[in-house]
Amino acid sequence: QESEISHCLHFFPFCLPGGDGPSGHDLRGVFLWIYHCYMEYRELDQKGATIKNIGFTTDVGAYRSVKETWLAAMIILCVVEGIMLLTLLFLRKQILIAIALIKEASRAIGYMMSSLFYPLLTFVLLVICVAYWGITALYLATSGAPLYRIAPKNDSSPDCIGISGNESCSPMTFNASTYWPCLVDCIFFKYNDQGLFQRNLFNLQIYNFVGLLWCINFVIALGQCVLAGAFASYYWAFKKPQDIPACAVCNAFVRTLRYHIGSIAFGSLILTIVQLIRIVLEYMDHKLKGSGNKVAKCLLCCMKCCFWCLEKFVKFLNRNAYIMIAIYGKNFCVSAKNAFMLLMRNAARVVVLDKVTDLLLFFGKLLVVGGVGILSFFFFTGRIPIDKPEFKSPVLNYYWLPILTVVVGAYFIAQGFFSVYNMCVDTLFLCFLEDLERNDGSQSKPYYMSKSLMNILNKKNKNGKAK
Repeated sequence: QESEISHCLHFFPFCLPGGDGPSGHDLRGVFLWIYHCYMEYRELDQKGATIKNIGFTTDVGAYRSVKETWLAAMIILCVVEGIMLLTLLFLRKQILIAIALIKEASRAIGYMMSSLFYPLLTFVLLVICVAYWGITALYLATSGAPLYRIAPKNDSSPDCIGISGNESCSPMTFNASTYWPCLVDCIFFKYNDQGLFQRNLFNLQIYNFVGLLWCINFVIALGQCVLAGAFASYYWAFKKPQDIPACAVCNAFVRTLRYHIGSIAFGSLILTIVQLIRIVLEYMDHKLKGSGNKVAKCLLCCMKCCFWCLEKFVKFLNRNAYIMIAIYGKNFCVSAKNAFMLLMRNAARVVVLDKVTDLLLFFGKLLVVGGVGILSFFFFTGRIPIDKPEFKSPVLNYYWLPILTVVVGAYFIAQGFFSVYNMCVDTLFLCFLEDLERNDGSQSKPYYMSKSLMNILNKKNKNGKAK
Protein backbone atom coordinates (compact mmCIF):
# COMPACT_ATOMS: atom_id res chain seq x y z
CA GLN A 1 0.00 0.00 0.00
CA GLU A 2 2.86 2.41 0.70
CA SER A 3 4.21 2.05 -2.85
CA GLU A 4 0.73 2.68 -4.26
CA ILE A 5 0.32 5.78 -2.06
CA SER A 6 3.71 7.14 -3.13
CA HIS A 7 2.82 6.51 -6.77
CA CYS A 8 -0.47 8.36 -6.37
CA LEU A 9 1.10 11.28 -4.53
CA HIS A 10 3.66 11.62 -7.32
CA PHE A 11 0.87 12.37 -9.79
CA PHE A 12 -1.28 14.30 -7.31
CA PRO A 13 0.88 17.35 -6.31
CA PHE A 14 -1.58 19.78 -4.78
CA CYS A 15 0.81 22.69 -4.30
CA LEU A 16 0.76 26.40 -4.63
CA PRO A 17 2.14 27.60 -7.97
CA GLY A 18 5.68 28.74 -7.63
CA GLY A 19 6.91 26.24 -5.10
CA ASP A 20 6.22 23.18 -3.01
CA GLY A 21 5.09 25.16 0.03
CA PRO A 22 3.55 24.08 3.33
CA SER A 23 0.05 24.22 1.89
CA GLY A 24 0.96 21.65 -0.73
CA HIS A 25 2.34 19.30 1.91
CA ASP A 26 -0.84 19.70 3.96
CA LEU A 27 -3.03 18.80 1.00
CA ARG A 28 -0.96 15.77 0.12
CA GLY A 29 -0.98 14.71 3.77
CA VAL A 30 -4.77 14.83 3.83
CA PHE A 31 -4.91 12.89 0.56
CA LEU A 32 -2.62 10.28 2.11
CA TRP A 33 -5.12 9.76 4.92
CA ILE A 34 -8.02 9.63 2.45
CA TYR A 35 -6.28 6.90 0.50
CA HIS A 36 -5.49 5.02 3.71
CA CYS A 37 -9.15 5.21 4.81
CA TYR A 38 -10.26 3.97 1.41
CA MET A 39 -7.93 0.96 1.54
CA GLU A 40 -9.12 0.09 5.06
CA TYR A 41 -12.76 0.47 3.99
CA ARG A 42 -12.29 -1.75 0.93
CA GLU A 43 -10.55 -4.46 2.94
CA LEU A 44 -13.23 -4.49 5.67
CA ASP A 45 -16.01 -4.37 3.08
CA GLN A 46 -14.65 -7.53 1.46
CA LYS A 47 -14.62 -9.22 4.87
CA GLY A 48 -18.19 -8.06 5.57
CA ALA A 49 -17.20 -6.31 8.84
CA THR A 50 -20.10 -3.95 9.56
CA ILE A 51 -21.29 -2.17 12.66
CA LYS A 52 -24.15 -4.66 12.95
CA ASN A 53 -21.67 -7.33 13.95
CA ILE A 54 -20.52 -5.53 17.10
CA GLY A 55 -23.55 -3.35 17.93
CA PHE A 56 -23.20 -0.74 20.67
CA THR A 57 -20.13 -1.12 22.87
CA THR A 58 -18.10 1.04 25.25
CA ASP A 59 -14.87 -0.26 23.71
CA VAL A 60 -14.02 2.56 21.32
CA GLY A 61 -11.20 0.57 19.74
CA ALA A 62 -13.69 -2.01 18.45
CA TYR A 63 -15.12 0.53 16.00
CA ARG A 64 -11.82 0.55 14.10
CA SER A 65 -12.62 -2.92 12.81
CA VAL A 66 -15.87 -1.92 11.01
CA LYS A 67 -16.14 -0.39 7.56
CA GLU A 68 -18.57 2.39 8.53
CA THR A 69 -15.92 4.07 10.70
CA TRP A 70 -13.44 4.32 7.86
CA LEU A 71 -16.17 5.40 5.43
CA ALA A 72 -17.16 8.27 7.73
CA ALA A 73 -13.50 9.26 8.22
CA MET A 74 -12.97 9.19 4.45
CA ILE A 75 -16.00 11.43 3.83
CA ILE A 76 -14.88 13.95 6.48
CA LEU A 77 -11.35 14.06 5.09
CA CYS A 78 -12.68 14.52 1.55
CA VAL A 79 -14.67 17.52 2.73
CA VAL A 80 -11.58 18.93 4.46
CA GLU A 81 -9.50 18.33 1.34
CA GLY A 82 -12.08 20.10 -0.79
CA ILE A 83 -12.23 23.10 1.53
CA MET A 84 -8.44 23.39 1.61
CA LEU A 85 -8.21 23.09 -2.17
CA LEU A 86 -10.89 25.73 -2.74
CA THR A 87 -9.19 27.98 -0.21
CA LEU A 88 -5.89 27.71 -2.07
CA LEU A 89 -7.58 28.33 -5.41
CA PHE A 90 -9.64 31.36 -4.43
CA LEU A 91 -7.29 32.89 -1.83
CA ARG A 92 -4.02 32.13 -3.58
CA LYS A 93 -3.13 35.79 -4.13
CA GLN A 94 -4.01 36.74 -0.55
CA ILE A 95 -1.80 33.94 0.79
CA LEU A 96 1.09 35.09 -1.37
CA ILE A 97 0.59 38.67 -0.15
CA ALA A 98 0.65 37.47 3.46
CA ILE A 99 3.90 35.58 2.87
CA ALA A 100 5.46 38.62 1.15
CA LEU A 101 4.45 40.88 4.05
CA ILE A 102 5.97 38.49 6.56
CA LYS A 103 9.24 38.50 4.60
CA GLU A 104 9.10 42.30 4.49
CA ALA A 105 8.58 42.37 8.26
CA SER A 106 11.74 40.31 8.68
CA ARG A 107 13.68 42.84 6.63
CA ALA A 108 12.20 45.75 8.62
CA ILE A 109 13.25 44.23 11.94
CA GLY A 110 16.67 43.53 10.45
CA TYR A 111 17.09 47.26 9.75
CA MET A 112 15.70 48.17 13.21
CA MET A 113 17.28 45.68 15.59
CA SER A 114 16.67 48.05 18.50
CA SER A 115 12.95 47.27 18.21
CA LEU A 116 13.64 43.77 19.58
CA PHE A 117 14.76 45.32 22.88
CA TYR A 118 11.68 47.49 23.35
CA PRO A 119 9.80 44.70 25.22
CA LEU A 120 12.40 45.12 27.98
CA LEU A 121 11.24 48.71 28.47
CA THR A 122 7.63 47.55 28.47
CA PHE A 123 8.50 44.94 31.10
CA VAL A 124 10.20 47.54 33.31
CA LEU A 125 7.21 49.89 33.05
CA LEU A 126 4.81 47.05 33.91
CA VAL A 127 6.92 46.16 36.95
CA ILE A 128 6.79 49.80 38.07
CA CYS A 129 3.00 49.86 37.68
CA VAL A 130 2.53 46.66 39.67
CA ALA A 131 4.98 47.80 42.36
CA TYR A 132 3.21 51.15 42.70
CA TRP A 133 -0.14 49.39 42.98
CA GLY A 134 1.20 47.04 45.65
CA ILE A 135 2.73 49.89 47.67
CA THR A 136 -0.46 51.93 47.43
CA ALA A 137 -2.65 48.98 48.41
CA LEU A 138 -0.40 48.28 51.41
CA TYR A 139 -0.46 51.93 52.44
CA LEU A 140 -4.27 52.04 52.25
CA ALA A 141 -4.59 48.82 54.23
CA THR A 142 -2.39 50.24 57.01
CA SER A 143 -3.64 53.84 56.87
CA GLY A 144 -5.45 53.72 60.25
CA ALA A 145 -3.76 54.18 63.60
CA PRO A 146 -2.56 50.86 65.11
CA LEU A 147 -4.56 49.61 68.11
CA TYR A 148 -3.02 47.45 70.85
CA ARG A 149 -4.65 45.26 73.50
CA ILE A 150 -3.42 43.80 76.80
CA ALA A 151 -3.40 40.01 76.46
CA PRO A 152 -2.24 37.41 79.01
CA LYS A 153 0.48 35.02 77.93
CA ASN A 154 -1.29 32.14 79.69
CA ASP A 155 -5.10 32.30 79.53
CA SER A 156 -5.53 29.30 81.84
CA SER A 157 -3.63 30.88 84.73
CA PRO A 158 -5.91 31.73 87.71
CA ASP A 159 -4.00 34.97 88.19
CA CYS A 160 -5.24 36.28 84.82
CA ILE A 161 -9.00 35.87 85.34
CA GLY A 162 -9.67 39.60 85.52
CA ILE A 163 -7.94 40.39 82.23
CA SER A 164 -10.41 40.15 79.33
CA GLY A 165 -8.09 41.24 76.52
CA ASN A 166 -10.21 44.31 75.59
CA GLU A 167 -8.17 46.86 77.47
CA SER A 168 -6.17 49.25 75.29
CA CYS A 169 -2.49 49.91 75.78
CA SER A 170 0.49 51.64 74.28
CA PRO A 171 3.67 49.62 73.64
CA MET A 172 5.80 52.68 74.38
CA THR A 173 4.43 53.25 77.92
CA PHE A 174 3.23 49.78 78.82
CA ASN A 175 4.49 48.34 82.13
CA ALA A 176 3.83 44.61 82.49
CA SER A 177 4.89 44.53 86.15
CA THR A 178 1.69 46.32 87.22
CA TYR A 179 -0.30 43.17 86.35
CA TRP A 180 1.89 40.81 88.39
CA PRO A 181 1.56 37.86 89.07
CA CYS A 182 -0.22 37.54 85.69
CA LEU A 183 2.20 37.58 82.76
CA VAL A 184 0.77 39.94 80.12
CA ASP A 185 1.95 41.65 76.98
CA CYS A 186 0.82 44.59 74.83
CA ILE A 187 0.13 43.11 71.40
CA PHE A 188 -1.10 44.53 68.11
CA PHE A 189 -4.87 44.13 67.65
CA LYS A 190 -5.82 45.88 64.37
CA TYR A 191 -5.69 49.17 62.53
CA ASN A 192 -8.32 51.72 63.43
CA ASP A 193 -11.24 51.47 61.02
CA GLN A 194 -13.22 54.43 62.37
CA GLY A 195 -13.47 57.68 60.46
CA LEU A 196 -14.45 58.78 56.95
CA PHE A 197 -11.22 57.66 55.32
CA GLN A 198 -11.24 54.22 56.95
CA ARG A 199 -14.92 53.58 56.17
CA ASN A 200 -14.24 54.12 52.44
CA LEU A 201 -11.12 52.00 52.45
CA PHE A 202 -12.69 49.28 50.26
CA ASN A 203 -13.73 51.83 47.63
CA LEU A 204 -10.23 53.25 47.60
CA GLN A 205 -8.81 49.77 47.02
CA ILE A 206 -11.18 49.36 44.07
CA TYR A 207 -10.02 52.69 42.62
CA ASN A 208 -6.44 51.57 43.07
CA PHE A 209 -7.14 48.33 41.21
CA VAL A 210 -8.86 50.21 38.38
CA GLY A 211 -5.79 52.40 38.15
CA LEU A 212 -3.62 49.29 37.91
CA LEU A 213 -5.64 47.92 34.96
CA TRP A 214 -5.58 51.30 33.26
CA CYS A 215 -1.82 51.69 33.70
CA ILE A 216 -1.13 48.18 32.40
CA ASN A 217 -3.27 48.73 29.31
CA PHE A 218 -1.67 52.15 28.83
CA VAL A 219 1.87 50.74 28.92
CA ILE A 220 0.97 48.00 26.42
CA ALA A 221 -0.74 50.54 24.15
CA LEU A 222 2.29 52.84 24.38
CA GLY A 223 4.52 50.02 23.17
CA GLN A 224 2.19 49.22 20.30
CA CYS A 225 2.03 52.85 19.17
CA VAL A 226 5.82 53.31 19.41
CA LEU A 227 6.57 50.16 17.40
CA ALA A 228 3.88 51.06 14.86
CA GLY A 229 5.47 54.47 14.35
CA ALA A 230 8.91 52.94 13.85
CA PHE A 231 7.78 50.30 11.36
CA ALA A 232 5.55 52.78 9.51
CA SER A 233 8.59 54.99 8.97
CA TYR A 234 10.27 51.96 7.39
CA TYR A 235 7.40 51.29 4.97
CA TRP A 236 6.97 54.90 3.85
CA ALA A 237 10.67 55.24 3.07
CA PHE A 238 10.73 55.18 -0.72
CA LYS A 239 14.35 54.05 -1.01
CA LYS A 240 15.21 51.38 1.52
CA PRO A 241 17.41 51.49 3.51
CA GLN A 242 18.68 54.94 2.49
CA ASP A 243 15.49 56.82 3.48
CA ILE A 244 14.90 54.93 6.73
CA PRO A 245 15.30 57.45 9.58
CA ALA A 246 18.12 56.88 12.04
CA CYS A 247 17.04 55.84 15.56
CA ALA A 248 13.51 55.20 14.30
CA VAL A 249 12.39 53.56 17.56
CA CYS A 250 13.68 56.42 19.74
CA ASN A 251 12.10 59.01 17.45
CA ALA A 252 8.79 57.14 17.53
CA PHE A 253 8.94 56.95 21.32
CA VAL A 254 9.50 60.70 21.70
CA ARG A 255 6.84 61.49 19.10
CA THR A 256 4.32 59.26 20.85
CA LEU A 257 4.97 60.83 24.25
CA ARG A 258 4.63 64.32 22.79
CA TYR A 259 1.55 63.97 20.59
CA HIS A 260 -0.39 60.76 21.25
CA ILE A 261 -0.59 60.30 25.04
CA GLY A 262 -4.25 61.40 25.18
CA SER A 263 -5.36 59.01 22.43
CA ILE A 264 -3.51 56.12 24.05
CA ALA A 265 -5.03 56.90 27.45
CA PHE A 266 -8.55 57.05 25.97
CA GLY A 267 -8.17 53.76 24.11
CA SER A 268 -6.75 51.99 27.16
CA LEU A 269 -9.61 53.40 29.29
CA ILE A 270 -12.20 51.82 26.98
CA LEU A 271 -10.46 48.46 27.27
CA THR A 272 -10.21 48.85 31.06
CA ILE A 273 -13.97 49.43 31.35
CA VAL A 274 -14.70 46.26 29.38
CA GLN A 275 -12.28 44.28 31.53
CA LEU A 276 -13.90 45.62 34.72
CA ILE A 277 -17.32 44.48 33.51
CA ARG A 278 -15.89 41.03 32.85
CA ILE A 279 -14.41 40.93 36.36
CA VAL A 280 -17.80 41.88 37.86
CA LEU A 281 -19.47 39.13 35.83
CA GLU A 282 -16.90 36.60 37.06
CA TYR A 283 -17.58 37.70 40.65
CA MET A 284 -21.33 37.31 40.14
CA ASP A 285 -20.80 33.88 38.61
CA HIS A 286 -18.74 32.87 41.66
CA LYS A 287 -21.52 34.02 43.97
CA LEU A 288 -24.21 32.18 41.98
CA LYS A 289 -22.43 28.82 42.00
CA GLY A 290 -24.56 27.52 44.86
CA SER A 291 -27.76 28.99 43.47
CA GLY A 292 -30.39 26.84 41.77
CA ASN A 293 -31.61 29.60 39.44
CA LYS A 294 -30.87 28.12 36.00
CA VAL A 295 -32.19 31.17 34.13
CA ALA A 296 -29.80 33.53 35.94
CA LYS A 297 -26.86 31.20 35.31
CA CYS A 298 -27.71 30.91 31.61
CA LEU A 299 -28.08 34.68 31.28
CA LEU A 300 -24.82 35.28 33.11
CA CYS A 301 -23.01 32.76 30.91
CA CYS A 302 -24.29 34.51 27.77
CA MET A 303 -23.16 37.88 29.11
CA LYS A 304 -19.71 36.52 29.94
CA CYS A 305 -19.39 35.15 26.42
CA CYS A 306 -20.53 38.43 24.86
CA PHE A 307 -18.13 40.56 26.89
CA TRP A 308 -15.27 38.14 26.19
CA CYS A 309 -15.89 38.66 22.48
CA LEU A 310 -16.21 42.41 23.08
CA GLU A 311 -12.84 42.51 24.83
CA LYS A 312 -11.18 40.67 21.94
CA PHE A 313 -12.78 43.07 19.46
CA VAL A 314 -11.73 46.15 21.45
CA LYS A 315 -8.14 44.87 21.64
CA PHE A 316 -8.15 44.26 17.88
CA LEU A 317 -9.65 47.68 17.15
CA ASN A 318 -7.32 49.49 19.55
CA ARG A 319 -4.27 47.81 18.05
CA ASN A 320 -5.12 48.96 14.54
CA ALA A 321 -6.21 52.38 15.79
CA TYR A 322 -2.78 52.91 17.36
CA ILE A 323 -1.20 52.03 14.01
CA MET A 324 -3.32 54.66 12.25
CA ILE A 325 -2.47 57.15 15.00
CA ALA A 326 1.22 56.49 14.43
CA ILE A 327 0.81 56.95 10.66
CA TYR A 328 -1.45 60.03 10.46
CA GLY A 329 -1.38 61.49 13.99
CA LYS A 330 -5.17 61.85 14.23
CA ASN A 331 -7.17 61.28 17.42
CA PHE A 332 -8.28 57.87 18.65
CA CYS A 333 -11.90 57.92 17.44
CA VAL A 334 -11.03 59.02 13.90
CA SER A 335 -8.14 56.56 13.70
CA ALA A 336 -10.27 53.68 14.98
CA LYS A 337 -12.98 54.44 12.43
CA ASN A 338 -10.50 54.71 9.55
CA ALA A 339 -8.72 51.50 10.57
CA PHE A 340 -11.97 49.57 10.89
CA MET A 341 -13.31 50.73 7.52
CA LEU A 342 -9.98 49.99 5.85
CA LEU A 343 -9.91 46.46 7.24
CA MET A 344 -13.53 45.79 6.32
CA ARG A 345 -12.80 46.78 2.73
CA ASN A 346 -10.09 44.10 2.71
CA ALA A 347 -11.70 41.45 4.91
CA ALA A 348 -10.36 38.45 2.96
CA ARG A 349 -6.78 39.67 3.17
CA VAL A 350 -7.19 40.41 6.89
CA VAL A 351 -8.37 36.86 7.68
CA VAL A 352 -5.64 35.19 5.62
CA LEU A 353 -2.85 37.37 6.99
CA ASP A 354 -4.04 36.88 10.58
CA LYS A 355 -4.14 33.09 10.29
CA VAL A 356 -0.85 32.77 8.44
CA THR A 357 0.88 35.07 10.93
CA ASP A 358 -0.58 33.27 13.93
CA LEU A 359 0.57 29.91 12.54
CA LEU A 360 4.12 31.08 11.87
CA LEU A 361 4.43 32.82 15.23
CA PHE A 362 3.11 29.73 16.98
CA PHE A 363 5.73 27.58 15.27
CA GLY A 364 8.40 30.14 16.16
CA LYS A 365 7.45 30.15 19.85
CA LEU A 366 7.22 26.37 19.85
CA LEU A 367 10.69 26.10 18.32
CA VAL A 368 12.24 28.50 20.84
CA VAL A 369 10.53 27.10 23.93
CA GLY A 370 10.96 23.48 22.83
CA GLY A 371 14.63 23.96 21.98
CA VAL A 372 15.37 25.66 25.30
CA GLY A 373 13.41 22.97 27.16
CA ILE A 374 15.30 20.12 25.49
CA LEU A 375 18.65 21.82 26.04
CA SER A 376 17.87 22.47 29.73
CA PHE A 377 16.76 18.86 30.16
CA PHE A 378 20.08 17.51 28.85
CA PHE A 379 22.01 20.09 30.89
CA PHE A 380 20.33 19.54 34.28
CA THR A 381 20.33 15.76 33.88
CA GLY A 382 24.09 15.79 33.21
CA ARG A 383 23.83 14.30 29.72
CA ILE A 384 25.89 17.07 28.12
CA PRO A 385 29.62 16.35 28.59
CA ILE A 386 31.32 19.43 30.06
CA ASP A 387 34.99 19.34 31.01
CA LYS A 388 35.13 22.50 33.13
CA PRO A 389 33.62 21.88 36.59
CA GLU A 390 32.46 25.49 37.03
CA PHE A 391 30.05 25.06 34.12
CA LYS A 392 28.72 21.68 35.17
CA SER A 393 25.25 21.37 36.63
CA PRO A 394 25.15 20.05 40.21
CA VAL A 395 23.51 16.69 40.85
CA LEU A 396 19.81 17.40 41.43
CA ASN A 397 17.23 15.15 43.05
CA TYR A 398 14.35 17.05 41.39
CA TYR A 399 15.63 18.42 38.11
CA TRP A 400 12.14 19.08 36.71
CA LEU A 401 11.76 22.28 38.77
CA PRO A 402 14.69 24.19 37.16
CA ILE A 403 13.69 22.82 33.76
CA LEU A 404 10.13 24.08 34.23
CA THR A 405 11.44 27.45 35.42
CA VAL A 406 13.66 27.78 32.35
CA VAL A 407 10.83 26.77 29.99
CA VAL A 408 8.38 29.26 31.53
CA GLY A 409 10.98 32.02 31.36
CA ALA A 410 11.78 31.14 27.74
CA TYR A 411 8.07 31.31 26.88
CA PHE A 412 7.65 34.82 28.30
CA ILE A 413 10.81 36.03 26.59
CA ALA A 414 9.71 34.51 23.27
CA GLN A 415 6.25 36.00 23.74
CA GLY A 416 7.76 39.46 24.19
CA PHE A 417 10.08 39.31 21.21
CA PHE A 418 7.56 37.68 18.86
CA SER A 419 5.02 40.36 19.80
CA VAL A 420 7.37 42.84 18.10
CA TYR A 421 7.29 40.71 14.95
CA ASN A 422 3.50 40.50 15.08
CA MET A 423 3.22 44.28 15.49
CA CYS A 424 5.55 44.77 12.53
CA VAL A 425 3.41 42.56 10.30
CA ASP A 426 0.20 44.35 11.31
CA THR A 427 1.73 47.78 10.75
CA LEU A 428 3.13 46.91 7.34
CA PHE A 429 -0.21 45.37 6.38
CA LEU A 430 -2.18 48.56 7.15
CA CYS A 431 0.48 50.63 5.38
CA PHE A 432 0.20 48.30 2.39
CA LEU A 433 -3.59 48.74 2.26
CA GLU A 434 -3.21 52.51 2.54
CA ASP A 435 -0.59 52.43 -0.21
CA LEU A 436 -2.99 50.65 -2.55
CA GLU A 437 -5.80 53.13 -1.92
CA ARG A 438 -3.75 56.35 -1.90
CA ASN A 439 -1.33 55.71 -4.76
CA ASP A 440 -1.63 54.58 -8.37
CA GLY A 441 1.99 54.12 -9.45
CA SER A 442 2.30 57.46 -11.23
CA GLN A 443 5.24 59.80 -10.76
CA SER A 444 3.24 62.00 -8.40
CA LYS A 445 1.79 59.02 -6.48
CA PRO A 446 4.28 56.13 -6.64
CA TYR A 447 3.81 52.89 -4.76
CA TYR A 448 5.93 52.38 -1.64
CA MET A 449 5.49 48.60 -1.52
CA SER A 450 8.32 46.17 -2.24
CA LYS A 451 9.06 44.51 -5.57
CA SER A 452 7.58 41.20 -4.47
CA LEU A 453 4.25 42.80 -3.59
CA MET A 454 4.18 44.68 -6.88
CA ASN A 455 4.82 41.48 -8.81
CA ILE A 456 2.02 39.65 -6.98
CA LEU A 457 -0.48 42.44 -7.73
CA ASN A 458 0.87 43.05 -11.27
CA LYS A 459 1.57 46.67 -10.45
CA LYS A 460 4.56 48.90 -11.09
CA ASN A 461 5.62 52.50 -10.85
CA LYS A 462 5.37 54.33 -14.16
CA ASN A 463 8.73 55.99 -13.74
CA GLY A 464 10.25 52.52 -13.81
CA LYS A 465 11.75 52.83 -10.33
CA ALA A 466 11.00 50.01 -7.93
CA LYS A 467 12.42 49.48 -4.49
